[in-house]
Amino acid sequence: MGITTFPKCILRLNDVDELDLSRNLIRKIPDAISKFQNLRWLDLHSNYIDRLPESIGQMTTLLYLNVSNNRLTTNGLPVELNQLKNIRTVNLGLNHLDSVPTTLGALKELHEVGLNDNLLNTIPNSISKLPKLKKLNVKRNPFPKEEESTEFLDSIKRLENLYLVEEKDLCGPCLRKCQQSRDRLNKIKSIVTATPRKAIFSNLTSPNSMAKESQEDWR
Repeated sequence: MGITTFPKCILRLNDVDELDLSRNLIRKIPDAISKFQNLRWLDLHSNYIDRLPESIGQMTTLLYLNVSNNRLTTNGLPVELNQLKNIRTVNLGLNHLDSVPTTLGALKELHEVGLNDNLLNTIPNSISKLPKLKKLNVKRNPFPKEEESTEFLDSIKRLENLYLVEEKDLCGPCLRKCQQSRDRLNKIKSIVTATPRKAIFSNLTSPNSMAKESQEDWR
């Protein structure tokens, strides 16, 4: 609708449980958004937001948060996100994140995480160890070059199709295979973390130019 500022009038609608302000021109989310104490679904994708308010941590009923295709940086994500203990889906794709906030690792109910089209070169263990994680999208990030670390990239791809089972449901050979794969993955991650590399976009004029060029299509 071409909305440029968060409409204060809707803050009076205290019983709203779904709010969609996507595909607008909004730059700032007010602290007063925490008044939506019954909100379960918040969609703000395709705006110009560069920071989320600390008060978002008070929206403990939130199950779904989509802030993809904005201008968020890692510093623009408040630590108060770790208070969203019931949240199931978080989409942070198509932003300017150069690292994954460790606060996401505290959200034990997360089923889906979107981190695609950012500036990431590694994924912290706390994300891959989320107990209920079913889908992790990390496509089109500047991870290490394939010729330098093929196994690392393969491990990231496997995370995108992650299915969880309990140890008691696995036979002996399968359990050993999973344990060996986990050990290899941890070894690779420790090597990559110890030797950080500069993000490389060989075919792009600027790190997030692909996202910028497609922004209007997203709207």
